[in-house]
Amino acid sequence: MLSQEVVQAAVERLARARETRHPCPPVRDLIGTDDLAAAYAVQRGLVERRLAAGARVVGRKIGATSKAVQDQLGVDQPDFGYLLDDMDVSDDDPVSMATLVQPRVEAEVAFVLARDVDLPEEELTVEAVRGCVEVALPALEIVDSRIADWDIGFTDTVADNASSGLYVVGRGGRSLAELEPRDVEMELRIGGAVRSSGTGAACLGDPLLALRWLAVQAQRFGDPLRAGQVVLSGALGPFVPFAAGDEVVASISGFAPLSVTFHQ
Repeated sequence: MLSQEVVQAAVERLARARETRHPCPPVRDLIGTDDLAAAYAVQRGLVERRLAAGARVVGRKIGATSKAVQDQLGVDQPDFGYLLDDMDVSDDDPVSMATLVQPRVEAEVAFVLARDVDLPEEELTVEAVRGCVEVALPALEIVDSRIADWDIGFTDTVADNASSGLYVVGRGGRSLAELEPRDVEMELRIGGAVRSSGTGAACLGDPLLALRWLAVQAQRFGDPLRAGQVVLSGALGPFVPFAAGDEVVASISGFAPLSVTFHQ
């Protein structure tokens, strides 16, 4: 494990980039390219900094779950980050881009948890995590990178809270008795043109498999998923850029379309 001084230097670099909206160099020069413990330590430092400023943890996000997004990012495995209450812009229309640096948007299935997911790891089956889900919802994640030109390796995106920005969840949740997440189909339109498409199976084979993966990781890191939390299970297709003034519409089968516009 790297020294706390090195971890803190990475935290400060990313925090300053977020606060000034000026992207910074990658942090892999500080923490290396394969030290996941160090990368998640930087992530925790960034989250703790925001909690100290008054934010609250309201859930988690899973990143790089689809092959399309892994190819876009140049990574080969998923990661996770934290959702904070000030990232939730579900009730904002239009959504301000004032806190964003280099945003992209992706469509996914979100889960709201009915109970804590704190079973022993050997009991964390797909059926067990399915039973912890209250409802599924359509979601848009506005991913972002504080690292210049999205020049990221795996430890860079992990450290940067899994390249998180903002998120929007729709209304009209469906129970998992009504909807099978693996079978959904998605189209993402910007200005009326289809810019991304995919299926539930593109998300680690099944968004519920992604949820199980997250539940295992959360247990291992000593911070299990909790009742009431929102989990963004991962992109169903490639993420795409957008600009102020754009209307983004996600159509995910089984849900009403989810629409949002953006402004500076």
